[in-house]
Amino acid sequence: MPKPAPRDVVGPSKLRLWRILGPGLITGAADDDPSGIATYAQAGAQFGFQLAWTLLLTYPLMVAIQAISARIGRTTGRGLAANIRLNFPDWILQGTVSLLFLANICNIGADLGAMAESSRLLLPAIPTPAYLAFFSLVCAAGQIFLHHTRYVALLKWLCLSLLAYFATLCAVHVPWLPFLKGILLPRLSTDSNFWLTVTAILGTTISPYLFFWQASQEVEDTKTVPIREPLRRRPNQGPDALSRIRLDTLIGMGASNLVALAILGTAAATLHVHGVHELTSAAQAAEALRPIAGDFAFALFALGIVGTGLLAVPVLAGSAAYALGEARQWPVGLSKQPTHAKSFYAAIAAATLVGAAANILKISPVKALIWSAALNAVVAVPVMCLIMRIAASKKIMGEFIVTGAWVILGWMATGLMAIASLAFLISLVLPNS
Repeated sequence: MPKPAPRDVVGPSKLRLWRILGPGLITGAADDDPSGIATYAQAGAQFGFQLAWTLLLTYPLMVAIQAISARIGRTTGRGLAANIRLNFPDWILQGTVSLLFLANICNIGADLGAMAESSRLLLPAIPTPAYLAFFSLVCAAGQIFLHHTRYVALLKWLCLSLLAYFATLCAVHVPWLPFLKGILLPRLSTDSNFWLTVTAILGTTISPYLFFWQASQEVEDTKTVPIREPLRRRPNQGPDALSRIRLDTLIGMGASNLVALAILGTAAATLHVHGVHELTSAAQAAEALRPIAGDFAFALFALGIVGTGLLAVPVLAGSAAYALGEARQWPVGLSKQPTHAKSFYAAIAAATLVGAAANILKISPVKALIWSAALNAVVAVPVMCLIMRIAASKKIMGEFIVTGAWVILGWMATGLMAIASLAFLISLVLPNS
């Protein structure tokens, strides 16, 4: 007699918990990419523990917008770009996808550059272009040639690379009372650099590519996991599916922000205390740690940059390819064979290789970070508005429309990002005080 199919729900077993964690965990871990690491390290180096509260503030907002994105994917069986294509004017779709693709390429370039720089700190004999080529090929080939379920399993294990930042925090002397005060007691400033950094943190933690990736991975699960189907087709799966999405997202975003706090705390307790207040990359943060915190902390920090980059670059390239493919109505999905989705996989390869080429062309890592953050700021607010409208549409979501606290948190996240985006864009044209 065959065994009954397992339910799409969380049980008490730790093994089952690890099995059901997926899109939310990977998305949260990918949020701590090398560009994000540079942002959190710069915040700690420049302002000490003063900005730790921002990561407590963003947590419920991240959970809300990511869970809503996942819910759209699981309910409709389509990614965000496909839902925008079917329900909004074409100019909105094309503008959104074009800006997302460009922002992701800039972010990929910055991340690959940080990975190469960090690797050279550990093994300086190998030239930077060789590292760029190696990491680009590894990130692209994994998505193209590995089976989707194996690749997702690999990405989940790469999430463990984030533990390097907890180990680094434990390896340095941290004044825990000031750290706790920084988390719980916001201290504001009139300094334009302070608000620019706040905006950068918000833009780093709430990024458009994360929305597209998590929604698309929920769609992939309906194709590769036999018991999971779009909720519009199988509404009886709704309670279990939504419980899984909620827990997956709570844990994934929680892990993301705890890692960010560990990075900020490490930089505040070491670099800030010793007068190192300006950083230009994640790799420079690792290098600056060596004389202050020792070789062990330096090596952990540098290895963490490489590990998180191997996780984040595929997510950036994949989310861009999902959005572009759905907008162009190509066959899309990592569960498809490359011969059955040639344009989709070509987009993944192109985004990765163009990002790598940006480094070879000597584009400044700092400028790459600034422009990727600016483009993300431009894209985030309209995309979040579209997500909230889709989530509230009975026509699109059926009985699974988003209501109550999710709506409040989702629009709060959108409003906060609108303010942060406007402040960031203004800061690009006005001189700092």
